[in-house]
Amino acid sequence: MDQQADSPQDAQSLPVCYRHPDRETGIRCTRCERPICPECMVSASVGFQCPDCVRNGSGTGHAPDASRPRTIAGGTITADPRLLTKILIGINLAVFIAVRTSDALLSDLVLIGTWPTAPFTPTQGVAEGEWWRLVTSMFTHEQPWHLGFNMLSLWWLGGPLEAALGRARYLTVYFVSGLAGSALAYLLASPTTATLGASGAIFGLFGATAVLMRRLNYDMRPIIALLVINLIFTFSPGFNISWQAHIGGLVAGVIIGYAMVHAPRERRALVQYGACALVLAVVVLMTVLRTLQLT
Repeated sequence: MDQQADSPQDAQSLPVCYRHPDRETGIRCTRCERPICPECMVSASVGFQCPDCVRNGSGTGHAPDASRPRTIAGGTITADPRLLTKILIGINLAVFIAVRTSDALLSDLVLIGTWPTAPFTPTQGVAEGEWWRLVTSMFTHEQPWHLGFNMLSLWWLGGPLEAALGRARYLTVYFVSGLAGSALAYLLASPTTATLGASGAIFGLFGATAVLMRRLNYDMRPIIALLVINLIFTFSPGFNISWQAHIGGLVAGVIIGYAMVHAPRERRALVQYGACALVLAVVVLMTVLRTLQLT
């Protein structure tokens, strides 16, 4: 006979998203019951719907264009869910090429509290009013391996998170986490130590991804294992890694990510952007306190 019984392992495997056959999921559309992944999930009054049911007004009594597909965090589903991730990678690559041709530009972009020879150099640090370094350092890399590792992490984490949150919320997580990492490095590291790299923002994506996976009841072991490995490298002697930037970004990513995916629908914007404002207020406070210490 040609028919074969499914093995216990096959019977327990998760279904795959009807739009993305390479992604397993345990969530189904409450209308058509097709399996849907985080990118395809549209928040409904009860559970989630697939983009097709929302777009076609299936069973809702609304016209096809009455409501737009939304992500689990309330963002709009887009045709290219990795667009901002590609742009961020492009910016990092462009800055890397620029600083490789100009040491002076590198000195102007890195995060440093105050230069050890400040009275004799044309450039100063954050303590002297160059607050933009908190942002520019997030896109600055000096070594190819540093850039390559961070960009691979950004591509691996950023794409799915951008699809799950929506562009505006994803970009908010990235920038606020990066600023939190820069601020903590500025507060706790030596004022004459130059810090650079996208790691603070990427650790924020780690934190937000872990929160999202927990919210969707996904297997947490892969992301936890990867995070633990990165933390081991962060605190290992000899690697010259800014643990302050990593921890600051991670904590901010967890806080903002939790607000993004757990905010009640009726107060979603208030909770989400209120959490971002709170983290930014802490960033400003840390920056001001450190500046007062150094001036």
